[in-house]
Amino acid sequence: MAAQTLNHTARIQAISFDVGSTLIEPWPSVGHVYAEVAGRHGLKNLSPQQLNARFKNAWRARQNFRHSRNEWDELVTEVFGRSNPPGFFAELYERFAEPEAWHIYEDVVPMLDLLAARKIRLAIISNWDERLRPLLHKLKLDQYFEAFAISLEIGFPKPSPVIFQHAARALNLPPSSILHVGDSPEMDVTGATAAGFQALQIHRQATAENDGIHSLAELAAIIDQSFN
Repeated sequence: MAAQTLNHTARIQAISFDVGSTLIEPWPSVGHVYAEVAGRHGLKNLSPQQLNARFKNAWRARQNFRHSRNEWDELVTEVFGRSNPPGFFAELYERFAEPEAWHIYEDVVPMLDLLAARKIRLAIISNWDERLRPLLHKLKLDQYFEAFAISLEIGFPKPSPVIFQHAARALNLPPSSILHVGDSPEMDVTGATAAGFQALQIHRQATAENDGIHSLAELAAIIDQSFN
């Protein structure tokens, strides 16, 4: 656990979660979805692995990504290295709004059920767009959360403190009493702690020891310490 990000003198009263790579992941992968939709538009036999690599490079090169539809269109065009066929991007954009394009990590629903049973207040803080609320509803995850801070709606993406402050106001709690959990050291840990939150990074793909947690199941011990 990343003890340096937890303030043991402040009682945790709520938990906020990032979404992508924390609660859900593209399924089977971004590249697989891209290749599937592209195939219906005449772009045949594309390698999902190569598309994944191109996507990661294009994503990492983005600065101050606002998650607008136009920005997604530009990113997809860069991934494919060509003009998109008519209707391709529109279908691809909607494809990622459907639950079939996503996988809920196995530890998510059991932990959310545990938190709900303990009446622990929950929020979403995510860099996403207008597709997130309907997607979470289709995935039957929205019912767990009382507050949603979504970057495109607010106009400030993580790591800006504004998006975290918005969530704290929605919960009507001081930031120091909220624990934020996410996968990005910059967006989630640095952003949250700069806003006065407590924070934990989740390392879903890590095999070595890291500060933070590797599964949401590890939150149980923190809950026992902080909510009792």
